[in-house]
Order: sequence, then structure tokens, then C-alpha cells
Amino acid sequence: MQEAIIIIPTYNEIENIEAIIDAVFSQYNEVHILVVDDHSPDKTAQKVEACQSRYSDRLFLLKRTGKQGLGTAYVAGFKWCLKHHYQFVFEMDADFSHNPKDLKRLYNACKENHVDLAIGSRYIKGVNVVNWPLSRVLLSYAASVYVRLITGMKILDPTAGFVCYRRAALEAINLDEIKFIGYAFQIEMKYNTYKKKFNIKEIPIIFTDRLYGVSKLSKGIIKEAIFGVIQMRLKTILGKR
Repeated sequence: MQEAIIIIPTYNEIENIEAIIDAVFSQYNEVHILVVDDHSPDKTAQKVEACQSRYSDRLFLLKRTGKQGLGTAYVAGFKWCLKHHYQFVFEMDADFSHNPKDLKRLYNACKENHVDLAIGSRYIKGVNVVNWPLSRVLLSYAASVYVRLITGMKILDPTAGFVCYRRAALEAINLDEIKFIGYAFQIEMKYNTYKKKFNIKEIPIIFTDRLYGVSKLSKGIIKEAIFGVIQMRLKTILGKR
């Protein structure tokens, strides 16, 4: 996986971060990792710095001043990766909900099959989610249907957070105009990629809920996604996007 880097945003992931770093690097010798930490009170950043003694040439840390949201963390990470000339940029959670073994499948889709955005999809082959309560599964699946209806995208898992972008796709998006900070960010990025007619492909994965730490999902994040999708579509219709 040459020229590839994985962005892992963190806020209070002390229980997971070292294990996910070790798991990725044990399988892939050439890939790099950028951890974007929002000043975690549990000292996640300090744990990453300790890991850098073992992975000094492959593990990087971007420390931010406070909790600013998932979307801004990824935008900061994207800008860092583009500045450092990476050709393939991944998004991945720290909590093992995304299996490191699936990274190669997303990479191959972009590298070998010339896909611009490869999405690790929970819904491309039924519903492949493990350890979520039924209410969470229904909420997530309903959100995917809602997004497709509003935006016209054919993506079955538009809120997925396990993806690989080809550099050209990220360069074509004005990252300074990305608005949303919660899970709506994932929809906004995919919608931008879709509107610019890049090649998008969903790769089936099995999503497993975290064992350690606490989910960052909140009512505010859900509200942002519901109304944000409508706003995003209206701007397109009105020719402002």
C-alpha cells in the first residue's frame, strides 16, 4: 500500500488507539497513519507519542486545541495529507468497528480499478452490522434511505466512515467549504464527490460495534444530518453548489 495514509480522528480513545495502530502496522509495512486528536482529556495523544518511538517514520500526530468535531478533524487531516503528497487517503475509526484487514480491499479498488472513492459499505449486501441494538441499526439504515431520496445518490451507505479517497478527488473538493462537523460530514464529502462525477464504488464490509470507549453520536449530530441533507440539496438545486 505505497503512498497511502490512514487518518484516525480521536477523542478519548486511550483504550483503543495503541491496539489499532499495532493492528494496522502488523499487516501493512508501507502504509502510514495520521492520528488527529482533539486534546483528549484521557491523554490519547500522549499514548500516540509513546507509540511513535516504535513507528517514528510511519506514525504522525496532529494535535488540536479542543473538541472541534469529526468533520473539522478530517478536513485538517486531508489538508495535512495533501501537503505531504499522499496519493491515497483513508478514513478509519480508532475503535475496531472497521477491520484493518479490509483496508487492502479499499486500496485495491482505488489503485487497481481506478476508483476515486471506495466506500466500506455496511449495506451493499444486506445489513452487515454486529453488536448494534436494533434501534441503532434501524436509525442508520433509515438515514441511508433518507439521504438517497433527498440527494439522488445511489450510494447505499452514505454515512459510512470507512473510505479511501484518491488524491485527485480530494483536490477537486474545496475543503474550506465543507460545513458539517458530525456524521453529516460523511454525507457532504460523498455528495461533493458524486456531484463532480468521480468514480465511486462500495465494497462490502462487516461493521462491528466498539468494545471499549463511548460512541460520539448525539441528538445534535442526528439533527445536523437530517436538516443538513435538505440544505445541501437545496443549494444544489438553486445553483449555489
